[in-house]
Amino acid sequence: MALYHKHRPQTFQNVVGQDHIIKTITNQIVQDRVAHAYLFSGPRGVGKTTTARLLAKAINCLNRKDKNSEPCDDCSSCKEISEARAIDVLEIDAASYTGVDNVRDNIIDNAQFRPTKSKFKVFIIDEVHMLSISAFNALLKILEEPPEYIIFILATTELRKIPDTVISRCQRFNFKKVAYDEIKKYLEKVAKEEKIKV
Repeated sequence: MALYHKHRPQTFQNVVGQDHIIKTITNQIVQDRVAHAYLFSGPRGVGKTTTARLLAKAINCLNRKDKNSEPCDDCSSCKEISEARAIDVLEIDAASYTGVDNVRDNIIDNAQFRPTKSKFKVFIIDEVHMLSISAFNALLKILEEPPEYIIFILATTELRKIPDTVISRCQRFNFKKVAYDEIKKYLEKVAKEEKIKV
C-alpha cells in the first residue's frame, strides 16, 4: 500500500495544518448544522479531498456519539467510505467528466434517488473548475434547490475559474499551505511508524 494511502488521516484530529477549517466543520457536525454545499479551495495536497471524505464519514457514521464530530472509523459505513466503495458517497473527477451530459448522468439523475444505506448522499466533485459552462449551469440548478438528503462538496485548486453564481451557493473554505514545522513534525511521525531513518 502506498504511504499516502496508509497515512491519509481517517479522523479530523489527524488533519494537519487546517485547524481553522476543521474547527468550523466539526462544530457544524456537533450542532447538526451541516451545509448542503461546500467549496474547498487551495493548493494541491493540503487536505481538501481528505476533509471532504471525513465530512462524508462523520455525517453517515452509524456509531458517532451525540456532541461528537469524529467518525468511529469502525462501522460498515466508515469502512466503506475509507475504502472508496460506499454507494452513497460519489467521488467525481471533474477533469475527466467536464461536459454537461456527465453532470446530468452522474449527478442530477443520481440525486433524484434517496441514499441506499446512508443518511446522506454525498457528491465530492474534485477539480470542479474543469467543468464546462453548460455543466456549471446544470449543476447550479440542483445547488439552488437540493433535496434534503444531498450534500455537495466541491474541491478546486483554481477558485477564480468557478462562476460566482456557484460560489454564492456554497459555504467556502480556503485551505492554506501547511507550515514547514508542521510538515516536518508529521514526516518524523510517519518515518518513526515506518521504521525509516531520515
